[in-house]
Amino acid sequence: MSTPSQTIRSLCIFCGAASGHDPKWYKTAHEMGFLLAEAGYTLIYGGGNTGLMGAIAEGALVAKGEVIGIMPETLVLRERAHQGLTELEVVPDMATRKERMIELSDAFISLPGGLGTLDELFEVLTWYQIGLHQKPSFLLNQDGFYNALIQMIQEQDDAGFLHGKLPLSASNSPQALLELINTYQQT
Repeated sequence: MSTPSQTIRSLCIFCGAASGHDPKWYKTAHEMGFLLAEAGYTLIYGGGNTGLMGAIAEGALVAKGEVIGIMPETLVLRERAHQGLTELEVVPDMATRKERMIELSDAFISLPGGLGTLDELFEVLTWYQIGLHQKPSFLLNQDGFYNALIQMIQEQDDAGFLHGKLPLSASNSPQALLELINTYQQT
């Protein structure tokens, strides 16, 4: 079992409320949740029990981890709020959801997902760029899911549109990502 980094104790997970077409995404999300909880990290996520959100929460709960869900009132029924969490915080809207998830977390992980996942990832990267936090972000780039995004961000940097280096790292498996998080040290 790995030991959590001194600077990272809680991890915000961004991922799909859907499972995707291939069962590998669900399996990997479950494994990621299990490994993070087993390593002693608290998981902060969108609060749903469906798709990859449900898988990561279930994985963490199986490992007896602490899982905190943050969900807007309007999505409690639509995304089916997970009722077995350590804590489920119901907030008034999406903006408050993101704000609370950022506030409660020491770092961020994006698993595969859709537009909501990208919105959350870009919000934390933007907040970093403008100095609202100094927290790192990690991508689970299984099977190259985020290759095009990584390339786009590199092209933005090369063209001079980014201000300084983003604290964004990627790994292709849950185990490799866990190791990357465990060894991360803020500079």
